[in-house]
Amino acid sequence: MRRRVWIAGCLVFALGATPPRTPTPAPNQAALPDRLSDRDFWQLITTASEPDGYFNSDNLVSNEDTFQTVIPELTRTIAPGGVYLGVGPDQNFTYISAINPRIAFITDIRRGNLLVQLMYKAIFELSADRADFLSRLFSRKRPVSATAASSVADLFAAFDQSSSDKALFSDNVRAIVTQLKTTQGFALGDDDIAGLTFAFTSFFDGGPSLRFVSNGAGRFQSYPSFEDLQTAGDGRGGQWGYLSSETRFRTMKQLEDRNLIVPLVGNFAGPRALKAVGGYLKERGAAVSVFYLSNVERYLFQDGVWRTFMQNVGALPLTDASTFIRSCFDTCSQYGEPRSISMLDSMSRLLRDTNAGRVSSYGDVLAHSHR
Repeated sequence: MRRRVWIAGCLVFALGATPPRTPTPAPNQAALPDRLSDRDFWQLITTASEPDGYFNSDNLVSNEDTFQTVIPELTRTIAPGGVYLGVGPDQNFTYISAINPRIAFITDIRRGNLLVQLMYKAIFELSADRADFLSRLFSRKRPVSATAASSVADLFAAFDQSSSDKALFSDNVRAIVTQLKTTQGFALGDDDIAGLTFAFTSFFDGGPSLRFVSNGAGRFQSYPSFEDLQTAGDGRGGQWGYLSSETRFRTMKQLEDRNLIVPLVGNFAGPRALKAVGGYLKERGAAVSVFYLSNVERYLFQDGVWRTFMQNVGALPLTDASTFIRSCFDTCSQYGEPRSISMLDSMSRLLRDTNAGRVSSYGDVLAHSHR
């Protein structure tokens, strides 16, 4: 049996055991704000974002079946109070509510994703608890049985029995737009309102069963639904969904209330967004804790710009604890496993190995990761 020996303490851990690990303390993040004003929040979005780009999906719901599986490792190794970077829709909230960063930036190539993030922001701000949140998100009247004490499974079981309400939908659209444009003063144009309404309509139509759309070809039953993702676990008995408890919901609500979930439009290999985030953090003596990539690197390799992305990573302030979360579809799964696998990687080590010429393909990147 292989053993890992810690000489200093003369301690031996059998293969498969998890040695206790103390999270590496986050760098001194004292200069990071406790809150952004509405004006500063919108200014940061405006100055750091790039022009709208293209992806072949509206990507309203994750299609990653097991993205919670890496969270126990993250909570062992990443200290609260750091900086989170991510991409895509609300799977970020599950990671954020688990590691509790001081501030988060969610960068996506599509402006549509920024609008989805703003939609979520308004709903968090308008909602007192998880049941209020789901009532607004799906435009369904809050069931009497849905309380703050309800389990996440019971919450969704209650809303599954509730019907979409067109009048409530219209009220919610007005409330969201009023919250963002009038109350907070964000400069959303007519196209932005139309895009936000399109996304919100999808949640009205799909309800808790809303699924990822692949290449415009429809919603496949093999993809997890919104409800599936929120009631899922980490495979070890833990549930980390941001709606799995009122505590996790409040973590997200507090960050949204303080304008500390900052959505940006940008290509990971683009000229502005990631560099702007890096500059913002360096000015405040902060460093990246976690960067959730999904499987964006696959597309960066296809487009021949992955090395440009790594140059942008080099502009981010990192520590030895800074960690990538990446998703591998199909090719990393063994027989009987889910089609998507979540993996972790050291950001600083990947950057060093790339600069040394030891990483040059998507396969190399996947091999550099661990589960």
